[in-house]
Amino acid sequence: MEQQENTRDFFHHETAVIDPGCHIGKGSKIWHFSHIMTGCHIGENCNFGQNVVVSPGVVLGRNVKVQNNVSIYTGVECEDDVFLGPSMVFTNIVNPRSAVVRKEQYVKTMVRRGATIGANATLVCGIEIGHHAFVGAGTVVIRDVPPHALVVGNPGRQIGWMSEYGHRLHFDSEGVAVCPESRQVYRLQEGSVYKSEEGDSH
Repeated sequence: MEQQENTRDFFHHETAVIDPGCHIGKGSKIWHFSHIMTGCHIGENCNFGQNVVVSPGVVLGRNVKVQNNVSIYTGVECEDDVFLGPSMVFTNIVNPRSAVVRKEQYVKTMVRRGATIGANATLVCGIEIGHHAFVGAGTVVIRDVPPHALVVGNPGRQIGWMSEYGHRLHFDSEGVAVCPESRQVYRLQEGSVYKSEEGDSH
């Protein structure tokens, strides 16, 4: 194991299982009792907590943070900077039955850049989580989530909008909001949120 670690440019705890035939990017860290399976692709600087499973065919971008007790099943793709909270759940079959083999019927789930999935949330397969969306803890998501949307509840419903820095946005009468941390300006137009370009005054 020591020789194996010295020849790799990522860290894995001695209890982690790394199958041959997977790609793990430089600077990634894989902690206790996690299992990285053949055929998955993991970008640079990702971090996996304890008891994480990454199944064959999964694609993760750069800087994806996966907290404890998350299983990322075949059919899931996460872009850069995605946060997967503790014990959140992916699915990949719409109508699972123990007695019926449906390994060729996995349904794709896409989590776009910068999105956050809260602790114990569940994503029903076949949906897309938009970039910088925020799914609250315990939410059950059964349909697509727009970029920057804040979604909570069971079933999940949108209750607002979030900035790239994870703050709730409050729009004025002209449809303009400012992130309290980054001071980035956002505009609400025709039911969608856009970050204003640098230098775009409000």
